[in-house]
Amino acid sequence: MTDIANRGAAFGVIAEGVSAGLVAPWRLYLARGCRYLSASVGDRNEWDAWRIYLGCPDLTIRVYEAEGLIRRSSVAEVVRDGCRIVVELIEDIDTGDLRLLLDEPESPEVAP
Repeated sequence: MTDIANRGAAFGVIAEGVSAGLVAPWRLYLARGCRYLSASVGDRNEWDAWRIYLGCPDLTIRVYEAEGLIRRSSVAEVVRDGCRIVVELIEDIDTGDLRLLLDEPESPEVAP
């Protein structure tokens, strides 16, 4: 793909990935002017596959609270021929997972 000049070319990037064996994103958003393409995927394996396929060098991971739930947003992005392409994964995080991170692990006692 040498130029993302129109909608067909932008969606062609995704179609090429799907034809190469990647799972199709569950949501696509293309901004007017073909300068921003966002693909939302369903799980971490899909996110990894798309970011590797697109060669995304920029990764951002955010953890936040929304509507009483803890969520993790993983975003990978690359600029290709003037179009910013973003692959995003939003996951709900179990609070039990957070407790494991916050609790001090018990250190084993060492016998003299």
